[in-house]
Amino acid sequence: MEVVCLPRLPRAAVCGGTHGNELSGVYLVRELLKEKQKVSEKEEEGEEKSVSVQMVLANPKAMQRCRRYVDTDLNRCFTHAILNCPLSEKAPYEMIRSRDLNALLGPKGSPEAVDLVCDLHNTTANMGLCFIAYSDCDWICLHIFRHLQMQMPDIPMRYIHFDVSNKESYSLDSVGKHGFAMEIGPQPHGVVRSNIYTAMKFGVQHMLDWVRFFNSGTIFEGGFVEVFTMVKNIDYPRDSETRNITAAIHPQLQDRDFCLLHPDDPLFQTFSGETLRYKGKEPLYPFFINECAYYEKGIALSLARKRRVILPAIRVQTERERQANEEEFASEEEE
Repeated sequence: MEVVCLPRLPRAAVCGGTHGNELSGVYLVRELLKEKQKVSEKEEEGEEKSVSVQMVLANPKAMQRCRRYVDTDLNRCFTHAILNCPLSEKAPYEMIRSRDLNALLGPKGSPEAVDLVCDLHNTTANMGLCFIAYSDCDWICLHIFRHLQMQMPDIPMRYIHFDVSNKESYSLDSVGKHGFAMEIGPQPHGVVRSNIYTAMKFGVQHMLDWVRFFNSGTIFEGGFVEVFTMVKNIDYPRDSETRNITAAIHPQLQDRDFCLLHPDDPLFQTFSGETLRYKGKEPLYPFFINECAYYEKGIALSLARKRRVILPAIRVQTERERQANEEEFASEEEE
Protein backbone atom coordinates (compact mmCIF):
# COMPACT_ATOMS: atom_id res chain seq x y z
CA MET A 1 0.00 0.00 0.00
CA GLU A 2 1.44 3.33 -1.10
CA VAL A 3 1.17 6.01 1.58
CA VAL A 4 1.53 9.73 0.88
CA CYS A 5 3.69 11.46 3.52
CA LEU A 6 2.70 15.04 4.34
CA PRO A 7 4.19 17.67 6.69
CA ARG A 8 2.96 17.97 10.28
CA LEU A 9 0.24 20.47 11.14
CA PRO A 10 1.64 22.14 14.27
CA ARG A 11 -0.55 25.28 14.02
CA ALA A 12 -4.28 25.45 13.40
CA ALA A 13 -6.81 28.28 13.58
CA VAL A 14 -10.56 28.12 14.20
CA CYS A 15 -12.29 31.34 13.15
CA GLY A 16 -15.82 32.54 13.85
CA GLY A 17 -17.71 35.73 13.14
CA THR A 18 -16.20 36.41 9.71
CA HIS A 19 -19.83 37.27 9.02
CA GLY A 20 -21.03 38.93 12.22
CA ASN A 21 -24.61 37.64 12.09
CA GLU A 22 -23.71 33.95 11.60
CA LEU A 23 -23.92 33.16 15.27
CA SER A 24 -22.96 29.48 15.67
CA GLY A 25 -19.33 30.29 14.93
CA VAL A 26 -19.42 33.42 17.09
CA TYR A 27 -20.68 31.59 20.16
CA LEU A 28 -18.57 28.48 19.56
CA VAL A 29 -15.31 30.42 19.33
CA ARG A 30 -16.25 32.39 22.45
CA GLU A 31 -16.88 29.08 24.23
CA LEU A 32 -13.60 27.61 23.00
CA LEU A 33 -11.75 30.68 24.26
CA LYS A 34 -13.32 30.21 27.70
CA GLU A 35 -12.38 26.53 27.75
CA LYS A 36 -8.81 27.32 26.74
CA GLN A 37 -8.48 29.71 29.68
CA LYS A 38 -9.61 26.97 32.06
CA VAL A 39 -7.07 24.41 30.85
CA SER A 40 -4.19 23.85 33.25
CA GLU A 41 -0.64 24.80 32.25
CA LYS A 42 0.39 21.19 32.11
CA GLU A 43 -2.43 20.22 29.74
CA GLU A 44 -1.73 23.25 27.53
CA GLU A 45 1.90 22.21 27.16
CA GLY A 46 0.87 18.68 26.27
CA GLU A 47 -1.53 19.94 23.59
CA GLU A 48 0.98 22.30 22.06
CA LYS A 49 3.38 19.43 21.36
CA SER A 50 0.76 18.03 19.00
CA VAL A 51 -1.04 21.13 17.69
CA SER A 52 -1.34 24.73 18.81
CA VAL A 53 -4.90 25.92 18.21
CA GLN A 54 -5.63 29.61 17.80
CA MET A 55 -9.23 30.80 18.22
CA VAL A 56 -10.10 33.97 16.31
CA LEU A 57 -13.17 36.23 16.28
CA ALA A 58 -12.68 37.58 12.80
CA ASN A 59 -15.02 40.57 12.45
CA PRO A 60 -15.69 42.06 15.92
CA LYS A 61 -17.37 45.25 14.67
CA ALA A 62 -19.87 43.31 12.57
CA MET A 63 -20.46 40.95 15.50
CA GLN A 64 -21.25 43.89 17.79
CA ARG A 65 -23.90 45.07 15.32
CA CYS A 66 -25.07 41.52 14.46
CA ARG A 67 -24.57 42.29 10.79
CA ARG A 68 -22.89 40.33 8.00
CA TYR A 69 -20.34 43.13 7.61
CA VAL A 70 -19.82 46.81 8.36
CA ASP A 71 -18.57 48.19 5.02
CA THR A 72 -17.86 45.24 2.72
CA ASP A 73 -17.82 41.44 2.84
CA LEU A 74 -14.72 40.43 4.84
CA ASN A 75 -14.76 36.98 3.26
CA ARG A 76 -13.95 38.53 -0.12
CA CYS A 77 -10.98 40.56 1.14
CA PHE A 78 -8.13 38.03 1.13
CA THR A 79 -6.73 38.33 -2.37
CA HIS A 80 -3.10 39.40 -2.66
CA ALA A 81 -4.28 42.56 -4.44
CA ILE A 82 -6.46 43.67 -1.53
CA LEU A 83 -3.95 42.56 1.11
CA ASN A 84 -1.10 44.50 -0.51
CA CYS A 85 -2.69 47.55 -2.15
CA PRO A 86 -2.25 51.03 -0.61
CA LEU A 87 -5.07 51.90 1.80
CA SER A 88 -6.34 55.34 2.74
CA GLU A 89 -7.71 56.33 6.13
CA LYS A 90 -11.19 56.01 4.65
CA ALA A 91 -10.67 52.41 3.51
CA PRO A 92 -13.49 49.96 4.32
CA TYR A 93 -13.16 48.48 7.80
CA GLU A 94 -13.08 44.91 6.49
CA MET A 95 -10.16 45.64 4.16
CA ILE A 96 -8.18 46.93 7.14
CA ARG A 97 -9.27 43.96 9.25
CA SER A 98 -8.22 41.50 6.52
CA ARG A 99 -4.66 42.80 6.84
CA ASP A 100 -4.71 42.30 10.60
CA LEU A 101 -5.90 38.72 10.12
CA ASN A 102 -3.32 38.11 7.39
CA ALA A 103 -0.60 39.28 9.76
CA LEU A 104 -2.00 37.07 12.53
CA LEU A 105 -2.52 33.89 10.50
CA GLY A 106 -0.35 34.38 7.41
CA PRO A 107 1.09 35.98 5.52
CA LYS A 108 -0.95 34.24 2.84
CA GLY A 109 1.17 31.97 0.67
CA SER A 110 4.21 32.14 2.96
CA PRO A 111 6.00 29.43 4.95
CA GLU A 112 4.98 31.30 8.12
CA ALA A 113 1.24 30.88 7.50
CA VAL A 114 -0.72 28.65 9.87
CA ASP A 115 -0.99 25.07 8.70
CA LEU A 116 -4.78 24.79 8.80
CA VAL A 117 -7.59 27.35 8.90
CA CYS A 118 -11.19 26.32 9.61
CA ASP A 119 -13.57 29.25 9.15
CA LEU A 120 -17.04 28.74 10.64
CA HIS A 121 -20.16 29.87 8.78
CA ASN A 122 -23.93 29.50 8.82
CA THR A 123 -26.31 29.44 5.89
CA THR A 124 -30.06 29.96 5.76
CA ALA A 125 -30.19 27.21 3.11
CA ASN A 126 -30.98 23.58 3.97
CA MET A 127 -27.43 22.34 3.33
CA GLY A 128 -26.51 20.32 6.41
CA LEU A 129 -22.79 20.44 7.20
CA CYS A 130 -20.60 21.39 4.25
CA PHE A 131 -16.89 21.87 3.73
CA ILE A 132 -16.21 24.58 1.14
CA ALA A 133 -12.69 24.52 -0.30
CA TYR A 134 -10.80 25.71 -3.35
CA SER A 135 -9.04 22.40 -3.96
CA ASP A 136 -10.36 18.96 -4.82
CA CYS A 137 -6.95 17.38 -4.21
CA ASP A 138 -5.95 18.76 -0.80
CA TRP A 139 -5.60 15.40 0.95
CA ILE A 140 -5.58 17.02 4.40
CA CYS A 141 -8.97 18.74 3.98
CA LEU A 142 -10.51 15.75 2.20
CA HIS A 143 -9.35 13.29 4.85
CA ILE A 144 -10.67 15.55 7.63
CA PHE A 145 -14.02 15.66 5.85
CA ARG A 146 -14.07 11.86 5.49
CA HIS A 147 -13.25 11.52 9.20
CA LEU A 148 -16.22 13.75 10.11
CA GLN A 149 -18.49 11.68 7.88
CA MET A 150 -17.50 8.55 9.80
CA GLN A 151 -17.74 10.20 13.22
CA MET A 152 -21.05 12.02 12.60
CA PRO A 153 -23.08 9.64 10.41
CA ASP A 154 -26.44 11.21 11.30
CA ILE A 155 -25.48 14.66 9.92
CA PRO A 156 -25.83 15.20 6.12
CA MET A 157 -22.40 16.26 4.85
CA ARG A 158 -21.07 17.43 1.51
CA TYR A 159 -17.73 18.64 0.22
CA ILE A 160 -18.10 21.66 -2.08
CA HIS A 161 -15.28 22.55 -4.43
CA PHE A 162 -15.07 26.14 -5.68
CA ASP A 163 -12.95 25.76 -8.81
CA VAL A 164 -11.31 29.17 -9.14
CA SER A 165 -8.94 27.92 -11.89
CA ASN A 166 -6.84 30.93 -12.89
CA LYS A 167 -8.53 33.22 -10.37
CA GLU A 168 -7.20 33.71 -6.86
CA SER A 169 -9.00 32.46 -3.77
CA TYR A 170 -10.47 35.33 -1.79
CA SER A 171 -11.74 34.00 1.57
CA LEU A 172 -10.23 33.88 5.06
CA ASP A 173 -9.51 30.13 4.98
CA SER A 174 -7.21 30.69 1.97
CA VAL A 175 -4.66 32.38 4.27
CA GLY A 176 -3.60 28.99 5.71
CA LYS A 177 -1.47 26.35 4.01
CA HIS A 178 -4.63 24.24 4.14
CA GLY A 179 -8.08 25.63 4.75
CA PHE A 180 -11.81 25.29 4.37
CA ALA A 181 -15.04 26.89 5.47
CA MET A 182 -17.34 24.75 7.62
CA GLU A 183 -20.81 25.87 6.55
CA ILE A 184 -23.85 24.60 8.47
CA GLY A 185 -27.55 25.23 8.02
CA PRO A 186 -30.35 25.92 7.94
CA GLN A 187 -30.12 28.69 10.51
CA PRO A 188 -31.51 32.23 10.19
CA HIS A 189 -28.91 34.96 10.39
CA GLY A 190 -28.89 36.72 13.75
CA VAL A 191 -30.18 33.54 15.42
CA VAL A 192 -28.47 30.57 17.05
CA ARG A 193 -30.14 27.14 16.97
CA SER A 194 -28.88 24.53 19.43
CA ASN A 195 -28.89 21.66 16.93
CA ILE A 196 -26.85 23.64 14.39
CA TYR A 197 -24.49 24.93 17.08
CA THR A 198 -23.99 21.39 18.43
CA ALA A 199 -23.25 19.98 14.97
CA MET A 200 -20.63 22.69 14.47
CA LYS A 201 -19.13 22.04 17.91
CA PHE A 202 -18.78 18.31 17.25
CA GLY A 203 -17.42 19.02 13.77
CA VAL A 204 -14.66 21.22 15.17
CA GLN A 205 -13.85 18.72 17.92
CA HIS A 206 -13.52 15.85 15.43
CA MET A 207 -11.44 18.03 13.11
CA LEU A 208 -8.95 18.86 15.88
CA ASP A 209 -8.89 15.22 16.98
CA TRP A 210 -7.98 14.25 13.43
CA VAL A 211 -5.11 16.75 13.40
CA ARG A 212 -3.78 15.32 16.68
CA PHE A 213 -4.07 11.75 15.36
CA PHE A 214 -2.29 12.77 12.15
CA ASN A 215 0.53 14.57 13.98
CA SER A 216 1.02 11.57 16.28
CA GLY A 217 1.69 9.26 13.32
CA THR A 218 -1.68 7.65 12.63
CA ILE A 219 -1.99 6.26 9.11
CA PHE A 220 -5.30 7.20 7.46
CA GLU A 221 -6.43 4.64 4.92
CA GLY A 222 -7.35 5.66 1.39
CA GLY A 223 -10.90 5.76 0.15
CA PHE A 224 -13.16 8.14 -1.74
CA VAL A 225 -15.15 11.30 -1.15
CA GLU A 226 -18.03 12.65 -3.21
CA VAL A 227 -17.15 16.19 -4.29
CA PHE A 228 -19.62 18.78 -5.57
CA THR A 229 -17.79 21.15 -7.93
CA MET A 230 -19.63 24.42 -8.49
CA VAL A 231 -20.53 25.03 -12.14
CA LYS A 232 -22.45 28.32 -12.03
CA ASN A 233 -24.76 30.62 -10.11
CA ILE A 234 -28.32 31.49 -11.12
CA ASP A 235 -29.89 34.85 -10.31
CA TYR A 236 -33.56 35.53 -9.66
CA PRO A 237 -35.68 36.75 -12.57
CA ARG A 238 -35.65 40.56 -12.51
CA ASP A 239 -37.57 43.48 -13.89
CA SER A 240 -35.47 44.96 -16.71
CA GLU A 241 -36.05 48.55 -15.55
CA THR A 242 -36.09 48.46 -11.74
CA ARG A 243 -33.90 45.33 -11.35
CA ASN A 244 -36.29 44.16 -8.63
CA ILE A 245 -36.79 40.40 -8.47
CA THR A 246 -40.03 39.14 -10.03
CA ALA A 247 -40.09 35.57 -8.67
CA ALA A 248 -39.15 33.41 -5.69
CA ILE A 249 -37.71 29.90 -5.51
CA HIS A 250 -40.39 27.43 -6.56
CA PRO A 251 -42.00 25.54 -3.63
CA GLN A 252 -40.97 22.20 -5.18
CA LEU A 253 -37.31 23.29 -5.12
CA GLN A 254 -37.18 25.16 -1.80
CA ASP A 255 -35.13 23.32 0.89
CA ARG A 256 -34.06 20.60 -1.59
CA ASP A 257 -30.36 21.45 -1.61
CA PHE A 258 -28.24 18.73 -3.25
CA CYS A 259 -31.31 17.05 -4.78
CA LEU A 260 -30.68 16.64 -8.51
CA LEU A 261 -32.30 19.37 -10.62
CA HIS A 262 -33.30 18.11 -14.08
CA PRO A 263 -33.98 20.16 -17.20
CA ASP A 264 -37.57 21.44 -17.22
CA ASP A 265 -37.97 20.99 -13.43
CA PRO A 266 -39.71 23.90 -11.63
CA LEU A 267 -37.16 26.56 -10.68
CA PHE A 268 -38.99 29.80 -9.85
CA GLN A 269 -42.55 30.88 -9.18
CA THR A 270 -43.31 34.43 -10.28
CA PHE A 271 -45.21 36.74 -7.98
CA SER A 272 -48.14 36.49 -10.42
CA GLY A 273 -48.11 32.68 -10.00
CA GLU A 274 -46.36 31.47 -13.15
CA THR A 275 -43.91 28.55 -12.92
CA LEU A 276 -40.50 29.14 -14.53
CA ARG A 277 -38.54 25.98 -15.34
CA TYR A 278 -34.86 25.08 -15.35
CA LYS A 279 -33.55 25.54 -18.88
CA GLY A 280 -30.14 23.93 -18.41
CA LYS A 281 -28.98 21.15 -20.73
CA GLU A 282 -27.83 18.75 -17.98
CA PRO A 283 -28.99 17.68 -14.52
CA LEU A 284 -27.05 19.49 -11.78
CA TYR A 285 -27.11 19.68 -7.99
CA PRO A 286 -28.48 22.92 -6.49
CA PHE A 287 -27.14 24.35 -3.23
CA PHE A 288 -27.29 27.66 -1.36
CA ILE A 289 -30.96 27.64 -2.42
CA ASN A 290 -32.52 30.97 -1.43
CA GLU A 291 -29.57 31.94 0.79
CA CYS A 292 -30.55 35.18 2.53
CA ALA A 293 -27.12 36.82 2.26
CA TYR A 294 -26.90 36.21 -1.49
CA TYR A 295 -29.83 38.41 -2.51
CA GLU A 296 -27.42 41.33 -2.64
CA LYS A 297 -24.96 39.26 -4.69
CA GLY A 298 -27.56 38.34 -7.30
CA ILE A 299 -27.52 34.62 -6.52
CA ALA A 300 -30.73 32.62 -6.09
CA LEU A 301 -28.87 29.29 -6.02
CA SER A 302 -25.67 27.63 -7.14
CA LEU A 303 -25.36 24.50 -9.29
CA ALA A 304 -22.72 21.78 -9.06
CA ARG A 305 -21.60 18.53 -10.66
CA LYS A 306 -20.89 15.55 -8.42
CA ARG A 307 -18.01 13.12 -8.79
CA ARG A 308 -15.95 10.77 -6.69
CA VAL A 309 -12.41 11.74 -5.69
CA ILE A 310 -10.11 8.88 -4.74
CA LEU A 311 -8.01 9.63 -1.65
CA PRO A 312 -4.61 8.05 -1.07
CA ALA A 313 -3.59 6.75 2.33
CA ILE A 314 -1.66 9.44 4.20
CA ARG A 315 0.55 9.80 7.24
CA VAL A 316 2.75 12.48 8.77
CA GLN A 317 6.23 12.98 7.42
CA THR A 318 9.07 11.84 9.69
CA GLU A 319 11.82 14.25 10.64
CA ARG A 320 14.27 12.36 8.43
CA GLU A 321 11.88 12.57 5.46
CA ARG A 322 11.37 16.27 6.08
CA GLN A 323 15.10 16.96 6.09
CA ALA A 324 15.58 14.91 2.93
CA ASN A 325 12.82 16.89 1.19
CA GLU A 326 14.37 20.19 2.27
CA GLU A 327 17.78 19.12 0.96
CA GLU A 328 16.25 18.02 -2.34
CA PHE A 329 14.38 21.31 -2.65
CA ALA A 330 17.55 23.30 -1.86
CA SER A 331 19.54 21.43 -4.53
CA GLU A 332 16.80 22.09 -7.09
CA GLU A 333 16.86 25.79 -6.20
CA GLU A 334 20.64 25.91 -6.77
CA GLU A 335 20.29 24.28 -10.19
